[in-house]
Amino acid sequence: MPKDEEMRAGTSAFAALGDPTRRSILKMLRGGSKTAGEIAEAFHLTKPTLSHHFRVLRSAGLVRSERRGTSIVYTLQTNVLEDLATELYELASTTTHRSRVRGPA
Repeated sequence: MPKDEEMRAGTSAFAALGDPTRRSILKMLRGGSKTAGEIAEAFHLTKPTLSHHFRVLRSAGLVRSERRGTSIVYTLQTNVLEDLATELYELASTTTHRSRVRGPA
């Protein structure tokens, strides 16, 4: 994937993680795949609002959805989260290294 596409994907994933409801949905999915209905039961939100959150998470690559009969099942895409964690770690490592080289401000 070209670097600019990676940046757009990373930016949208970070933006998706900025919402507490979406983070809660991701935490629910850590325990395994769940239907949209199972996820909806945990939140007091309208269907259009939840659909929006699911769309943002799918577009960021943080979850994937699969139709099973009349249900839509969501699954956490841990590889994307691992990539984001690696980016953050590398950023922090670079910042920490620079601080040590320059010394305290």
